[in-house]
Amino acid sequence: MKSKHIGSDLDELLDEDGVREEVVAAAIKRVLAWQLAKAMEKKQISKTDMAARMNTSRAAINRLLDASDTSVTLATLARASVAVGVPLKVRFGKSAVKA
Repeated sequence: MKSKHIGSDLDELLDEDGVREEVVAAAIKRVLAWQLAKAMEKKQISKTDMAARMNTSRAAINRLLDASDTSVTLATLARASVAVGVPLKVRFGKSAVKA
């Protein structure tokens, strides 16, 4: 049996399945959560300390660090950036990574 997806790229497959936006959001959040966790670790900032720096709850920090929770806002990311002392950069365009 021949696959209808042979010859298409991943973006086309995700578009056909109607899940491209969800997959992209999940991938971005996974990277952001990992980068934030690493910055916190490097600067020895606990979740409790992070919550205090951001004037929020520890539960909110847990959601921020949850790679599967894509509901984070730009304002929350900006506050997290300030809390760890790392600039937040957002851009549109092609990835610098080549396949």
